[in-house]
Amino acid sequence: MLKDKLQPFLVRYDEISKLLCDPEISTDITRMTELSKEQSNIEPVKDKAIEYIKTIDAIEENKILLDDPELNELAKEELKELEPLKIQIEEDIKVLLLPKNKNDDRNIFLEIRAGTGGDEAALFVADIFKTYVRYAENMGWKVEIVSSSEGVLDGYKEMIAIIKGQGAYSKLKYEGGVHRVQRVPKTESQGRVHTSAITVAVMPEVDDVEVNIDPKDLKIDVMRASGNGGQSVNTTDSAVRVTHIPSGLVVTNQDGKSQHKNKDAAMKILKARLFDMQEKEHNAKLSEERKTQVGTGDRSGRIRTYNYPQNRISDHRINLTLYRLDAIMEGGLLDEIIDPLIANAQSVAMTEAGL
Repeated sequence: MLKDKLQPFLVRYDEISKLLCDPEISTDITRMTELSKEQSNIEPVKDKAIEYIKTIDAIEENKILLDDPELNELAKEELKELEPLKIQIEEDIKVLLLPKNKNDDRNIFLEIRAGTGGDEAALFVADIFKTYVRYAENMGWKVEIVSSSEGVLDGYKEMIAIIKGQGAYSKLKYEGGVHRVQRVPKTESQGRVHTSAITVAVMPEVDDVEVNIDPKDLKIDVMRASGNGGQSVNTTDSAVRVTHIPSGLVVTNQDGKSQHKNKDAAMKILKARLFDMQEKEHNAKLSEERKTQVGTGDRSGRIRTYNYPQNRISDHRINLTLYRLDAIMEGGLLDEIIDPLIANAQSVAMTEAGL
């Protein structure tokens, strides 16, 4: 029974409240911080639990009043409101009881790369990046370009950015994978629709203590920057390439004029990639990879198609199709896709947890 599952949360919340009033604990900053954080995490469940208990108690009281000739009509009206409310609170509680991804509140590194399709793929990298920037603005997040490699016209072969904001990973973690676009390229004179693809990777930003890199495992090369970049390009050895020998990962950064800043940015990206690899290996061992591709960030799988002639956007993981591609891309209205993905992932998790 759901009410029984909620009781330990109420008990623990009260225990923490008493502990926080203990003079001995009040002088222990570390312990105080731990308890306050735990209480903060429990509080949403506690609040919903109290609301749920009050609701089911009110339902029981009104059911008894159904036998009262004078009050039965009033009781019926009350039950019409209370019973749907009970169902909604139950669904809210089930979501709150799901194990929380420890990365959900982190900032993210967003890596977008042109795949098949040449120049058209590079143009779509720029288009989808603009959509993510608009989405971030809608969410009140900040976007900083870390590294980029320009293609023809206004396209990019690669774009790496950090998105900073509360819940950035929780919202964008399902964007990882292959995104396919079908449209008439700007360079196409005969109006034929071409198909191209890009890859998107979403990785949580990590602290230094979470990824331990032995300096002996690194090969660092400096070189002169190439491409657009102003007067400093090709005049100073500001570009940095960092190779992590054990994993074979290579990160190159040349966006900044300072070699030190480029190295620092490259190291942050490398740590995020290594952490991402570790997380995937860990999850694979625990679950032999989830049967659903939602949330795995599997870059080998096509997750979404953007069909411009039909104004259609389709997410293949949940069989979602919307005929408002233009509005979603131009307005950064990705919640129309992200929210159903989150709901689907929560539904799967609830089934697995037996909720």
